[in-house]
Amino acid sequence: MDILQFLDKGGMIAYILVVLNVIGFTIIFMELFNLYNFKKNIQTTINIIFTKIQNNHEDLLEMIIQQEIKKLEFGLSTIKIIATIAPLLGLLGTVLGIFSSFDMISKVGLDDPMNFSGGISLALITTIVGLIVSIPHYIFYNYFIGTLDNMEITLKSEVLSKL
Repeated sequence: MDILQFLDKGGMIAYILVVLNVIGFTIIFMELFNLYNFKKNIQTTINIIFTKIQNNHEDLLEMIIQQEIKKLEFGLSTIKIIATIAPLLGLLGTVLGIFSSFDMISKVGLDDPMNFSGGISLALITTIVGLIVSIPHYIFYNYFIGTLDNMEITLKSEVLSKL
């Protein structure tokens, strides 16, 4: 069975999950690129922040650093939403598949398992696809949050050490 046949058996929910996966990974790659550029130019950012607060305006430090970090957080809420709803969509597919199977059983009985196996297949495939989409999004979301927290600490300590 190839990937398209697999997704066809998963129905519309599987295709929705694939679209969410594409959107999420596009944002993940953009965020990785932004973090790479930020880390590469961190000294420039430190110097810019330092010149802004040089006149002993340490109370501005927190606000300026938060603004810099906020720029890097673009898209993280979308990644988190995808990580959260993907398993729920998978569960929805599971419920719909099981419902379809029981509906078929109530109409034709248990004589031919082929009559209700399509619903079971839908249930399993949407669960699998939901988890496949969700897991890497959770991993990258947590990685980005941890990295941004560390960058915030680094910026504060580097600027304060220059004062």
